[in-house]
Amino acid sequence: MLIKDPVKTLENRGYQVLVVDDDSAVREMLKMLLTFDGHEVQTADSGEAALAELEHNTFDLILTDYSMPGMNGNQLAAIVKQSRPDQPVIMVTGHAAGFHHAGNPSMEVDYIIGKPFALADLREAIVWVMSPEETQPTASDQPATSPTALETAPTFWFPPTHSEDFKSGRMRP
Repeated sequence: MLIKDPVKTLENRGYQVLVVDDDSAVREMLKMLLTFDGHEVQTADSGEAALAELEHNTFDLILTDYSMPGMNGNQLAAIVKQSRPDQPVIMVTGHAAGFHHAGNPSMEVDYIIGKPFALADLREAIVWVMSPEETQPTASDQPATSPTALETAPTFWFPPTHSEDFKSGRMRP
């Protein structure tokens, strides 16, 4: 199955989404984008806060950053999957190269989006993890010729929030 237009695929599919990121600007930007696409969004500023939110609410999808103080996104996903093994989890990270290729699951997450990313990347990831397994697209479904709308969509770049990461070269200026 080729995802020709994730926006049409997501129409009338408002999900309950928990966004977990220690950076308030990223958290609010993701909330805005997801709300624009019709999802209801709650936010948490840490893995611990996300677990507290999960004690009282259920979510169709968890979208988490990897690198956070205390509990990282992968640790959060592992804890969540212990009690909710079918819970879809997407990880957004500037460290995607350290995992498998972006888009492939790593450890406890279902999909990885590397920063920077386009809104189309986020939409594609949501369609992927929320689709029944038998209808998920494969790499062979993607056209080998001209770029798709997903490849030419605007890219979001997040400025470094930790000066030591910026100075060490782990984040681009």
